[in-house]
This record gives sequence, structure tokens and C-alpha cells, in this order.
Amino acid sequence: MAPRLSPYVCLAGTARAALDHYRSVLGGEVTVSTFAEFGGGGGGADPDGVMHGQLDTPDGFTLMVSDAMPGAAASTGGNVALCLSGDDAAHLRACFAGLAKGGEVTTPLEVQVWGDEYGALTDRFGVDWMVNVSAPPA
Repeated sequence: MAPRLSPYVCLAGTARAALDHYRSVLGGEVTVSTFAEFGGGGGGADPDGVMHGQLDTPDGFTLMVSDAMPGAAASTGGNVALCLSGDDAAHLRACFAGLAKGGEVTTPLEVQVWGDEYGALTDRFGVDWMVNVSAPPA
């Protein structure tokens, strides 16, 4: 198997809700392992908290999400954004709208100077997203 890069998002107690939301927007199957399943319910960790969650989408994306361990900072936003791109305009517009629900659109999804539709947002879990819809060939 060739190497692949999969984003891993660490949240402060909202991993399960985030995985459910991302599944509702992107489709696919979610798997979740809790801290209790791996004996990690001690030390102040919520036994029902998500130690590791994974969403595998029909488009071939893998997004991993977990809850932060007690005492570990779960920072959001700033220096990393998840980017969806492609030429399926209807699908990507629907993803943008779904991810924006309850979040904040920082750049509306619209045609940019380079010819593609592009938009950016911070979702309701504090995760930054960019969506780029490739312009049709001239």
C-alpha cells in the first residue's frame, strides 16, 4: 500500500459530535474507540470519550478525530486547514454548506481571480476548512 496522508483532529470533548456531523456532510462510515475500551478511563479521561475515531468516506477521504486527554491542550484553528477540492461543483457546494452550518464563513464560496470557486470557513468545532471547485476547462 502506498503511503497516504490523513488529517487527525484533536478536540476538547466534542469528537463524537464532530464525527457525526462530518459523516452527515461527507458520507461514509465512522468507527470509534473509547478511552474505556483501552483501559484509559482513569487519569481524569472521560471513559466514553473518543480515544480514536475515524471517518472513511465514499470519496476516499479518511479523517481521524479524537478527544484531548485531560491536561492536554486541544487547540483549534490557526495554522492548518482541511481542503476539499475537485470539479464536482454540486457535491463540493453541498459540502461547503454542510460544514458551514453552525460555523463561520470567512470567505464566501464564489468565483475567485484564478477562475475557480473558492471559499473558507471555520466549522462549529473550530476546524478550518477550504473548498475549491475547479473551473471547467476553457
